[in-house]
Amino acid sequence: MSYRAQIEDALVGHAADYCEIRIEESDSTRLTYRGRTLDDINMTSAKGGAVRVCVNGSWGFASFNELADLKSRVGDAVEQARSLASGNKGETTMLAEVEPHVDIVDPHIVKDPREIPLKEKIRLADHYNDIVWSEPGIVSSDIIYGDNSRKVAFGNSDGTYVEQEVVHAISRISAQAREGSDVQQAGFSIGALGDYGVFEDLDDDVAEAAQRAVGLLKAEPLTGGQRTVILDPILAGVFVHEAFGHLSEADNVYENEKLKELMYMGRNFGGKHLNFTDGAATPGMRGSYKYDDEGTAATVTPLVREGVLVGRLHSRETAAKTDEAPTGNARAISYRFPPIVRMTNTFIENGDATFDDLLEGVDEGVYVKNWYGGMTQHEMFTFSSGEAYMIRNGEVQEAVRPVMLSGNLFETLENVDAIANDREVNQGGGCGKGGQIPLPVANGSPHIRIRNCLISGA
Repeated sequence: MSYRAQIEDALVGHAADYCEIRIEESDSTRLTYRGRTLDDINMTSAKGGAVRVCVNGSWGFASFNELADLKSRVGDAVEQARSLASGNKGETTMLAEVEPHVDIVDPHIVKDPREIPLKEKIRLADHYNDIVWSEPGIVSSDIIYGDNSRKVAFGNSDGTYVEQEVVHAISRISAQAREGSDVQQAGFSIGALGDYGVFEDLDDDVAEAAQRAVGLLKAEPLTGGQRTVILDPILAGVFVHEAFGHLSEADNVYENEKLKELMYMGRNFGGKHLNFTDGAATPGMRGSYKYDDEGTAATVTPLVREGVLVGRLHSRETAAKTDEAPTGNARAISYRFPPIVRMTNTFIENGDATFDDLLEGVDEGVYVKNWYGGMTQHEMFTFSSGEAYMIRNGEVQEAVRPVMLSGNLFETLENVDAIANDREVNQGGGCGKGGQIPLPVANGSPHIRIRNCLISGA
């Protein structure tokens, strides 16, 4: 798919401080089941491009499906930028310096989903749906399977030209059970970079989800209040992504005065066991790549070290405006959007404890697992668990109804008093920001223990 000559020709004489061109080809397959039947098969292919330019600190952006006459597309974007710049007297274009790269990057492939026939994907999804419905008490099911390949050719006026391709597979399987007016659900999400195998051999997981949904009908709801909770690696990974990761995106910080006051370098968030990291240079995960959508090389970025804020995530512009180093976190979901600062693979690093250490001394608490969504507003968060179990006298006991966890991020981090050494990775989700959703990401964590966490019925 080499577009090098076409892109480099269009970059000549652009009359802007900076110019970049991105051309993409993508193919995707999506199966959606609602209840007993296959509700939708969606197979799409797309091809298009985008031009982004900067003039005196103002950006112009144009996306298109026809690739002919790229120079005129550059002209459209320059005209936009100049119109905006005319109202921003005295502004200058600020972009952090990065090393230009010329490179071709092959995709990370384990078992290529593009080589699996559609008939086989449907057969396997049908099989999983049959397992769900074999459990007495199930009244509905939802199965989503999707795979996607994205090839990108990128060039800019600084001399970078890179081609790279990524391939993803993802699935969500859930079951709903009902007794009278009481409806309960259970499920799981999975994903992988370049590996259809993640969707195979799930019989036991699917059966367990269906059984859990039925079992929740007899589980007791939990009285709300402040309790000691232990989060499993999946829910703790979602927690660090949603509650902390978005606050680490530099465009959110420098555009918001309140966040500037909250997220200053050197701020202490908790004990020395708190260590958070984000980075696309972590290999083989759904948030991994070699270059971001500005052509900046991927990095691994320490965010918190021993409880202290030491880093944040950047595009070239946010790095320049905050006088910090670029991190390769400018991402666009497709050529229809400009790149913005996004997370990649976000983790809580391992601590020194074991899971049994976390249970020790908890006379009465709650063990929460999996996730069903949540929301954040600056430092305030609310998350719903997929599972919840009572802890009594240091032992995990009976299941209770799923719960919601809520609170102030900074107070909650102070109450994280123990982190295990059993980190796992969740690759079954997607991130949304600025209308760009679902962006492939991964997150992960070991088990963590939080004292005085506010919980309520989900």
